[in-house]
Amino acid sequence: MSPQSLRFSTRRRFAFHALAAGMLIWPLAAIAEPSANTVSVNVDQARLVKLPARVATIVVGNPLIADVALQSGGVLVVTGKGYGATNFIAMDRSGEVLVDRLIQVEGPTDQLITVYRGVERESYSCMPVCQRRVTLGDGDNYFKSAMDQAGNLSSQATGASAPKQ
Repeated sequence: MSPQSLRFSTRRRFAFHALAAGMLIWPLAAIAEPSANTVSVNVDQARLVKLPARVATIVVGNPLIADVALQSGGVLVVTGKGYGATNFIAMDRSGEVLVDRLIQVEGPTDQLITVYRGVERESYSCMPVCQRRVTLGDGDNYFKSAMDQAGNLSSQATGASAPKQ
């Protein structure tokens, strides 16, 4: 094989590999790019979505992933409940579909530290000081302990502000 044909063969091989890699990556880029029909929200956070004022009924595909509440004036409050994707459909009084959108619920955006102790998992929010943060997927004991502490604090605050009889 001549040096010129070897160079041509190497270029052709490189072009083929680049084309193949591009074809493999292109669908991933399309998935990663949020579209106008996707509502992105983080777990334990809410986002407002403006809908047509004539919306009468909202249906959410999986209420374990996202919760939706219709407010006056066509404002929809979308709250992230669990990781994943679901959808919501908005209809008018006659049942006509006005909006059908995807809801993508993602993880927290703060500085989240995850500690594994064997199979048990604990989450801490570290902005600016590390404190317990109950997150989906945490171990049962950690989750229950953190929720019990939050409940006790809440009941003590409520009890302290209640008038004594």
